[in-house]
Order: sequence, then structure tokens, then C-alpha cells
Amino acid sequence: MSILRRNNVRVTGRAAGRTVVLAHGFGCDQNMWRLVEPVLAENFRVVLFDYVGAGRSDLSAWREERYRELDGYARDVVEVCEELDLRDAVLVGHSVSAMVGVLARAAAPERIGSLVMVCPSPYYLDEDGYRGGFSAEDIDELLESLESNYLGWSAAMAPVIMGNPDRPELGEELTNSFCATDPVIARVFARTTFLSDSREDLRSVTALTLILECEQDVIAPREVGAYVHGAIPGSRLVTLAATGHCPQLSAPEATASAISAFVSDLGR
Repeated sequence: MSILRRNNVRVTGRAAGRTVVLAHGFGCDQNMWRLVEPVLAENFRVVLFDYVGAGRSDLSAWREERYRELDGYARDVVEVCEELDLRDAVLVGHSVSAMVGVLARAAAPERIGSLVMVCPSPYYLDEDGYRGGFSAEDIDELLESLESNYLGWSAAMAPVIMGNPDRPELGEELTNSFCATDPVIARVFARTTFLSDSREDLRSVTALTLILECEQDVIAPREVGAYVHGAIPGSRLVTLAATGHCPQLSAPEATASAISAFVSDLGR
């Protein structure tokens, strides 16, 4: 099976520009980048894709044993990079894909040279000395609700995740994205997302890294951004004047500008 077809890969932008790979988060697909991609494409080569099980990927390629671990999603990223023979690409990962990017970069450092983490969280649970934003009871309740009534969970949670209640169309878009995902696949990805602990993986990151956080984000509070920044030596932390967990939709200009500035600096 063609990897490009399997993952619905699209390549846009300047062929001679540095390559930027955009990786979407849970319950989404590459369409989440549609407001950022045209700006990046003015100066860079942009690669978009859907994880197997998301968007217009080949759903027949999905296997629970592969995608119940973050490594399975990292393999998707590496295989796309290999298929396109990418070198020194910048991987932009939203939400859980920020941690997927850490694993993909460790597996293929010659393919992925730098990382951009958009609203990252290495661990969602609160522990002594660490605030992830959720108690164990919160996560249990979230997963139980998702597994018993995925469509109802999507309608209730998507607006909360998106934030920006004064712009309900944003929450509706995320709800529709969640609802378009096969519930069985979504349940597996949700457990992988909310139960994974990637804190130790951060310690091994040597790539130049940009961390983008929002001023208010119920999924990845600012304490998490500070933790990720402190765990990755030499990383750059930028707080966007935005709310919610999806600034590529709620604040696309600021998001694209921050990514563009970082990628442009890499060439200096």
C-alpha cells in the first residue's frame, strides 16, 4: 500500500523551501491546519497528512495493536518522511502530536531536524510537583463518558477544548471533526492520549524546539508549557494571545507567524 495514499499526504508551498510537516491531534485531521498552511506555504514546503484512522486516511490500515501506543503514530510520521525522503524537516505537532514528534525525531533524527510543539502536554494527570490539569478521577470519568456515548461526549467536550465561547462556530467545527471519527478508533486514540506519560522522553530531546502555548487552555495549562520548556534545553517558549487548545483555528495569524519566525531563524 502506498504510504502517501494510506495517510492522505498532501505537499504544498515552495519546493525549494525548508520542509514543514504539520501533524494534527486527537479527533482531528489535516483540515485543522487549513488557516495556517497557506501562510507557511508562502515561504516553505508544507507536508500535511492524516494519521491512519483519521480524516481521509485508509481506514483499512488501522490496527488497534499498533495505535494503542504513541509509537504507532510516530511510525506513521517516520514512514511519511521516508516516503518523501525528507531531510532536516521541521515537525509541527499539535497537542498529543507534540509528544508523537518527540518519538518520531528520536527514531529518525536525520529526517526530522527541529520540533514545534503547539499546546503540548507530556502527561495529563496531576502528581506531587507536577500539574497536568486533571485528576485520576477526571481522566477515568472522561474516558468512561467517551466510551459509553462518543457522540454525546464530543458535543459536550469539543466546545470546552476549543474555548472561545463567544465564537461558537469554532466549537461546532471541532465537534464535527470529533463526530466524523470512527468511535472505536477514537476510543483507542483517547486512551493513548490521556494515559501516556512522555515526561522522560522530553529529557532526551536535543533538537531545536519551539513551544507554543495559549494564555488560557483547559487541556494544557501554562504550568505544562513551563514544564516542557524546562525539560528541553535551549527550547523557546512563546505564549500566544489566544485562548483554548486549538490556536491554529482560534488565532491562526499568530500561530503561523510564530512558526514562520522559528523556521526562518533555523536558516540563519
